Amino acid sequence: MAGKNGLKDSILNGGSARVGVVDVGSNSVRLVVFDGPLRSPSYFFNEKVLCGLGAGLGKTGRLAPDGRERALAAIMRFTHIARTMQLDHLMCVATAAVREAEDGAEFAAEVLAETGLELRVASGEEEAQLSAQGLLMGWPEAEGLIVDIGGASMELARVAGGRIGPCVTSPLGPLALNDVKEKARDKHIAEVLTRLRAQLPGPVPRLYLVGGSWRAIAQIDMAKRAYPLHVLHGYRMTPDALKETSAWIASRTPEELREFATSSMARLSLVPMAARVLGPLLDAFTPDDVAISAYGLREGVLFDLIPDTMRNDDPLILAARATEQGAARFPGFGDALYEWLRPIFTMEGSASLRLIHTACLLHDVTWRAHPDVRASLAFETACRANFSGIDHAGRVFIAMSLAKRYKSSDLPEANGPLASLLDEPRITLADQVGRAIRLGAMMTGSCAETLADTKLEFGEADTLMLTLGRDSAPLFGEAAEKRLARLAKSMGRTHVVQRPKAKKKG
Repeated sequence: MAGKNGLKDSILNGGSARVGVVDVGSNSVRLVVFDGPLRSPSYFFNEKVLCGLGAGLGKTGRLAPDGRERALAAIMRFTHIARTMQLDHLMCVATAAVREAEDGAEFAAEVLAETGLELRVASGEEEAQLSAQGLLMGWPEAEGLIVDIGGASMELARVAGGRIGPCVTSPLGPLALNDVKEKARDKHIAEVLTRLRAQLPGPVPRLYLVGGSWRAIAQIDMAKRAYPLHVLHGYRMTPDALKETSAWIASRTPEELREFATSSMARLSLVPMAARVLGPLLDAFTPDDVAISAYGLREGVLFDLIPDTMRNDDPLILAARATEQGAARFPGFGDALYEWLRPIFTMEGSASLRLIHTACLLHDVTWRAHPDVRASLAFETACRANFSGIDHAGRVFIAMSLAKRYKSSDLPEANGPLASLLDEPRITLADQVGRAIRLGAMMTGSCAETLADTKLEFGEADTLMLTLGRDSAPLFGEAAEKRLARLAKSMGRTHVVQRPKAKKKG
């Protein structure tokens, strides 16, 4: 495997990498293998084993014997997988259970002896820092407080302007709370949260929730609300609605919760306890908004490998560009297409323009599908793709744009429940973007050189003008004119075509 410095050099020079992270948590042990550009990586492999390493730690002071045995077996398997995959780099981080157990160092030494893998045992503050770094991988513009709940601890950190502020830890993980007497539990939670609030004063624009127990709660909330987009990353809730859901969950058994979530029973056994923490947490920090982040500690470990010069790159554009490189017929056309249609969307702000840019990059990635289903597949791909740096409304906007790129008539999916995530002006804009993409791609056969010989802009008297050069003029036929006319109509304009002047004879 490549050394850390050599790996950073490779990333800086534009190379992709395949990197694994083994996360030894208090409840689960997981291997995630990331692939591609690490600022916006794809999840190449993901496996977890719910070991319960920290079960009973508060009473015994030691790792659970059965959990320790299962965790070591999982790490041995993961190390072998990493070797067979020939990863560029493999890292391992251990959190609350290993750092707090009196036999934690002994366990780390056993892992090293059996696998050759050195466990990085993170302190509570380091764990919070890593989780915050992971949040910035998925939410570069994050502003507020990240709260990462594990099995034996709960970490908090402030984030704003791409920077990480104070980081703190607490003993509010479900496994740790199981070791507190029932009668004293609520008082204990309240006292710890009072201390945490004093350590992290100030307003909280948004609470970012990280961790399997929070995700299970969000999944249950989705089911109860009949929310149309089943993507946890970016799922947002109001504090009042979430408190209501948390109170309901806290009074239910894991068996009763199984109807509303796909999580394992081992995970669901911790969820009611996590829900008992969530309500008081919301009361203590009074956030304006709450969102689920699928990015946390493991992505934060990866963040350490990324050169400073690349940390501010837009992960959404990077991911879309990587997808285009791997799946489109003519990689590179998406950027040219975006520059071509920008003049007719100059009134849009930067947030809308990056979504339009993403749609251009993804416009051709489903070309291998049968023509009858390309629109539906493009719509579904945009809605479900493992992209960061995007909210749910942004996903649906791109999906609607791509659907219109392939199908001029309405797509049933685009008029279904997902449409409720956009207002009418955004739906109209998505329609116009899709029609513009359809025109540029069809007219030129997705050839960037030919597209550069044309110009699309607004003309006088509410017109939409397409100017053709000598090389592109022969490609403009009836089909292209129909597409131009429909685009102009969608924008409340009439279309005008300006052709090159004929060469003088003689």
